[in-house]
Amino acid sequence: MNRNLWLLILSQIFGFTAANVTVFLSGIIGSEISPIKALATFPPSVYVVGIAISTIFAAKVMSAIGRRLGFVLASIGSSLACILAAYAILNNNFLIFSLSCFFLGTGMAFIHQYRFAAAESVEKQKAPKAVSMLLLAGIVSAFIGISLANFTKNLVSDHIYVGSYLALACFTIMPALILSFYKNTNIQSDEINFNKEVRSYKEFFLDPKFLQAMFSATFGYVVMAFLMTATPISMHFMHNISVDKVGIVIQFHVLGMFLPSLITGSLINKYGPSKIMYAGTFFYLLTINMSFFEPNFINYLISLILLGIGWNFLYISGTSLLVTTYQEHEKFKAQGFNDLVVFSATAIGSLSAGILVSITSWKVINLMCIPFLILILFSIIRADNKKDI
Repeated sequence: MNRNLWLLILSQIFGFTAANVTVFLSGIIGSEISPIKALATFPPSVYVVGIAISTIFAAKVMSAIGRRLGFVLASIGSSLACILAAYAILNNNFLIFSLSCFFLGTGMAFIHQYRFAAAESVEKQKAPKAVSMLLLAGIVSAFIGISLANFTKNLVSDHIYVGSYLALACFTIMPALILSFYKNTNIQSDEINFNKEVRSYKEFFLDPKFLQAMFSATFGYVVMAFLMTATPISMHFMHNISVDKVGIVIQFHVLGMFLPSLITGSLINKYGPSKIMYAGTFFYLLTINMSFFEPNFINYLISLILLGIGWNFLYISGTSLLVTTYQEHEKFKAQGFNDLVVFSATAIGSLSAGILVSITSWKVINLMCIPFLILILFSIIRADNKKDI
C-alpha cells in the first residue's frame, strides 16, 4: 500500500456512486419523464455511450496534463452533471436529463482509469491485488450511493429524485479534493520513452495476449451491463416488483461485483488470469441458467449476484493481464484503445437491453448472452495455445 493507492481507493468510494445511482435511477426516471416509453432506458444507455466516446479523450488528456489534474477536472465535471440532472428532473426535461447522463459517462471514463493508475502505483506482479483493492471500494460505493439516493429522493417536495442528484453532486466532487494530493508516476520514464515506436491499433489487436485481456473485459462487461440495464425494467415494469426491491437487487449485484475482490487478486497470482476467466464464464452460465426459473425477487437476486461475481473475475483478470501486454511508453494508447472497445460494445448492449427485454422476455435476453461467452473462451484458448507453441 502507498499514498497514491489509498487516495484512489477513497476516491473510488465517492466517485463510483455516480455509476450506481445512474444504473438504479436513470431508467426509472427515464420511464417517468420520457415522451416515448420505449426510450425509458435511453438515459442509462447514453451514459454508457458517454463512457465509450470519452475513453480515448480521457487517456489523451491524462497523457498531456497528468493523471492528477485529469482526475480532478473530471470530478468537477461530474458534480456539475449531477446538478444538471437535478435541473432536468425538476423541469421534466428528458433531453437535458439524457445529456446529464452522457456527461456523467464522460466523468466515469476518467474514473475507470483509476484501475490503471492503481496498477501503476505498485510493482507489476502486485497489480492484480492493487486493482482488486480498488474495485473492493465499490462495495462501499454501492451501498452509500443507492442508500443516499433513496434517503434524499423526497428532499425537494413534489419533485422526486431531484434531491438524489443534488446529494450525488456533493459526493462526486469529493475525488477532486482527495486526488489533489495524488502524485503523478513515471513522468521521467514517459519522457525517456517518448521517441520509441508505439504499436498501431492493428498490432495491439493481433497480439493474442492483448486480445484475450480485451475480450475478457469487453464481453464480460457487455453481458453484465446488458442484463443489469434490463433488470429494473424487467422487475418493476414487467413483473410489478417494487422499486425498493429493485434497489436491493442492484445493491447485492454490486456486492457480487466487488466483494470477490478480496480474493480475486490472490487467485490470479496463484492460478493465472486464464483460469480465473474460465471461472468468470462459468458464473455467467449459472446466471443464464437462473433465467429458466420463475422471475420473482429471490431468483432475480441470485441471478444478479452470480452476474456480479462473473463480471469481477472477468474484468479484474482482463485488466491484470492487459497491463503486462504493453511497454511503459505505450500505456495511454493501449489503455485508451482497450477502454474504447470495452465501453463501445457495452454501450450497444446497454442501448439494446430495454428494447429487447420489452419485446422478448428475461429468459430470451439471457440466452442472447451465450455467443459472447463463446468469444471469451475462444480468445483464452487461442492465447494459451500460442503461449504453448
